[in-house]
Amino acid sequence: MDNYKDKREEMVNTQLIRRGLRDFNVLQAMRETPRHIFAGPANSDRAYADMALDIGMHQTISQPYMVGVMTELLEPSRSDKVLEIGTGSGYQAAVLSGIVLRVFTVERVESLALEARKRFAGLGYNNITVKIADGTFGWPQEAPFDKIIITAAAPDVPAPVIEQLAPRGILVAPVGDRHAQSLLKLVKDGAKIGKSYHVPCVFVPLIGEYGWDA
Repeated sequence: MDNYKDKREEMVNTQLIRRGLRDFNVLQAMRETPRHIFAGPANSDRAYADMALDIGMHQTISQPYMVGVMTELLEPSRSDKVLEIGTGSGYQAAVLSGIVLRVFTVERVESLALEARKRFAGLGYNNITVKIADGTFGWPQEAPFDKIIITAAAPDVPAPVIEQLAPRGILVAPVGDRHAQSLLKLVKDGAKIGKSYHVPCVFVPLIGEYGWDA
């Protein structure tokens, strides 16, 4: 029995739909993804609250609304091959896996990556592949990607990651300084790259060769 189904429905109705999210596939994926498992036992009572949650190792699981906004901006479709930079607990990848064909996710913190991998296996998410590495290099062996999502704050989008975006691909990332960012949506159209900025946000910093120093 799923004791959290009603809480997920309430989360979607009050935190996502009321704030303007409309993509059916995104809303359905967030209705079905067991956020409480990804939030961990210490956060189970607050798993569906309107807030980000600490998952240890100076990392967080993002606020449900922010996950919804980023996923909707990504315009995911069933045939997409997606790269996620910053696995964390695995929640964002799990949401995406219910919509797209494949998710490749990179996490630099080994303990978080291993825990996320266990969760995916235990919950039957068989279209997610996890790599332990500096995510600012992307995942060149699996490129190109139809969509790329970065779930940590970058001073700018890492150049190697942009190169791994397929033609007509979409990338979403929080871009700004270490204390405040805005969601950037980048659309690749041949040699041209279109950029638009959306909601303000605050994410943990993206650490790596093309990100912030630790």
